[in-house]
Amino acid sequence: MKAIVFDVFGTIVDWRSSLIHQFGELEKELGIDLPSEALADQWRQRYAPSMDRVRKGEIPWTILDDLHRESLVQLLDQHGIALDEATIDRINLFWHRLTPWPDVQRGLQRLKEQTIIGTLTNGNVSLMVDVARHAQLPWDMIFCAELFEHYKPDTEVYLGACRLLRLPPEEVMLCAAHNADLHAARALGMKTAFIPRPTEYGPSQSKDLEAEEAWDFVADDLVGLSEQLIRDRRRA
Repeated sequence: MKAIVFDVFGTIVDWRSSLIHQFGELEKELGIDLPSEALADQWRQRYAPSMDRVRKGEIPWTILDDLHRESLVQLLDQHGIALDEATIDRINLFWHRLTPWPDVQRGLQRLKEQTIIGTLTNGNVSLMVDVARHAQLPWDMIFCAELFEHYKPDTEVYLGACRLLRLPPEEVMLCAAHNADLHAARALGMKTAFIPRPTEYGPSQSKDLEAEEAWDFVADDLVGLSEQLIRDRRRA
């Protein structure tokens, strides 16, 4: 195994707490009431359906930033929140400033010492560059849907990253907090690593609380994953 690619939203960054915090700061700045938790949760709920419209050919290729903005406009209208275009643009950039989980920076640095590390995300390039800089993520490469004009779980995303790395799928591992993502990668011959993020969706989270299949690696966090890989290589 020569490279690890990572899902980002939920696996690497805590999008929910980050969005709620930023909505709270905007609420204080504008002096208006904003249902921060509801906005964060409902915005994320529109994530997969918006990408499915692209995947099914209902709309042409559209980057995630633009899908996010379209969903945001609909969501604000649903809540009867009237904001100017500049403020809507600012809110859409909340996704560019997401906080990593506590283990991430240390874990990625340790993993980077052992192998190539990169993203494998539905976010577009500029979004992922901003997230990486904000969260101080030491990627070797950003692989994302925009490069392949497909969204996960389309085959083109997973195999596209392997192709650009010039590695066969069996030498590339996907690390994710989402069993469905790992299932898609494994079906193409990639290695898999599961990291649980049981509070990604808040206190009522009911899915992805544990590994649902016998993935190649299961660890509590990225530091634990790095330790498992070291032990595995010593045994080899």
